[in-house]
Amino acid sequence: MDNLTHSLVGALLGQMGLKKKTGLAMPTLIIAANLPDIDAGCAIYGIESLSMRRGITHGPIALLLLPLLLWALMIGFDRWQARRGKRPKGRAPLHKGWLLALAYIGCLSHPALDWLNNYGIRLLEPFSSRWFYGDTLFIIDLWVWIALGLSIWFSLRRERANAAQWTRPAWAGFAAVCAYIFANGLITGAAERTTTQALRAAGAGDVLAVASPPPLAFWRRDVFWRAGDRYGSGSFTPGVGGHLDISGAATGMADPRLATWVKGDPAARAFLFWARMPVAQPDGTDAILLRDQRFMHPLAQERFQVRLTAPDTATHPL
Repeated sequence: MDNLTHSLVGALLGQMGLKKKTGLAMPTLIIAANLPDIDAGCAIYGIESLSMRRGITHGPIALLLLPLLLWALMIGFDRWQARRGKRPKGRAPLHKGWLLALAYIGCLSHPALDWLNNYGIRLLEPFSSRWFYGDTLFIIDLWVWIALGLSIWFSLRRERANAAQWTRPAWAGFAAVCAYIFANGLITGAAERTTTQALRAAGAGDVLAVASPPPLAFWRRDVFWRAGDRYGSGSFTPGVGGHLDISGAATGMADPRLATWVKGDPAARAFLFWARMPVAQPDGTDAILLRDQRFMHPLAQERFQVRLTAPDTATHPL
């Protein structure tokens, strides 16, 4: 998910009462909720970063060590402020046990959210490079923003007014977002199941169906499918059904040039490592355009494609 969502989740956890457990609880929760995204710096490598993101910093070793590092930094920061006489008088004393627990809670919320979209996350890196997909929420979900933002605001307002049970709005927001995620999971499951059944009824064998939530219209699904060397798309809406193109088109991944050309192109290798539903399309007579069905929308396709040409074997032997 986007970093605003991660930050709001960290703040919501604090407003649910966790921020009263120790000093520096709220900043610890918010920073921890974003911490696995320290791999964002690899974006400078362009398309090659697709094979670097959501990997080692989202895997079990990082999720064990990153909270410990944050915990040590927060303790050091508190002591540094105290030595300089700048520690806020209203800050509660640090409870090291709770501070460490909150660092883990915030950090673990990150992969749980990232798994919910269809971009993918390697939850077991470095032990396994397998990608996991939830296909449940769009990567930037306005409705989640609204639910989290309002519940935090109402909770803060009640707290500042010294109202009883000021955590109640935060808990209500947490319950609402959980229910929203669950409902979206049911919609995705129905869309993928319906698509698979339709394709098998048409004689397709091994089918991969992916239902992707569009922005805003969370009740709809854009559906992408693969069966053998063919691919296609459609749509699905609960209670209405869906439209599905079962004829499809050739994926192009059997193009004999790919095996040789990809060896000489690091960006193409990174792209294919990341791609869940790769498609190879001729681009003129001397190039191949590698794309992914999930991200072929005109607004996204330029950031998720590689133009592949024959390698210069004279200069760079394979």
